[in-house]
Amino acid sequence: MASTLRAAWTAGKPVFGMWAALPSPFAAELMAAPDVGYICVDQQHGLIDYAQALPMFTAIEARGTVALTRVPANQAWMIGKSLDAGAQGVVVPMVSTRAEAEIAVAACRYPPHGNRSFGPIRAAVVSDKRDADSLGNSVVCFVMVETREGLANIDAIASTPGLDGIYVGPADLALGLGLPPDLDKTEPEHIAAVQSILDACRRHGIVAGIQCASGQAGRRYAELGFGLITVGKDTSLLQAAARHEIRVAMGAIAPTAAVAQGGYT
Repeated sequence: MASTLRAAWTAGKPVFGMWAALPSPFAAELMAAPDVGYICVDQQHGLIDYAQALPMFTAIEARGTVALTRVPANQAWMIGKSLDAGAQGVVVPMVSTRAEAEIAVAACRYPPHGNRSFGPIRAAVVSDKRDADSLGNSVVCFVMVETREGLANIDAIASTPGLDGIYVGPADLALGLGLPPDLDKTEPEHIAAVQSILDACRRHGIVAGIQCASGQAGRRYAELGFGLITVGKDTSLLQAAARHEIRVAMGAIAPTAAVAQGGYT
């Protein structure tokens, strides 16, 4: 299924997706709306462990959406276990050097291109394949550059063989730059850092990805040239909707266009 992502990138089109932090297959299903290209199950900062991630992958794929996952750390066994469970790609946090990027890529690919151990217990079912080349080369591998050291090594990281892309986590990148950790940053230093990552991805023919706070921001990043763009997270969407409806009910703000809701009590 990750082939749908690569087909879009080959055609020069961005892929928009959602982020799952809640350990709920149903919440993941609800986010898998038409035109949502992927949902990334967050095992690093989300409230999700491996046993909870597995049924989320199943629910996402059942809706025809690509299931990605952010692994807790750049550890080969964590990456391999998630891929064996059927995730179609990984986002690997806190990569600051070429050597660390190589570790992430090697964990995704089978020998001779990597060191992933062969045991695709569910991956073979999802892809309907069992050969190492197909299973290892089909999944996507993104690393996150989130530190000053990573920025200094950006060309070395972006040129790592087998790497599909670099994913920007604006909050951790902001912390690395001594700025407050939030999304859609406007500080010149942060904007320049994000641009340097995008430029490096272009130079080395890989995909630039980014986390943002809204569809409006996502459109802006797509126009800049980003190809993997997260436009919403389940926890943030729930909080924003709840706050908005309460404020409307209390007369604090004017209502906006109605959103269709299930009429169950």
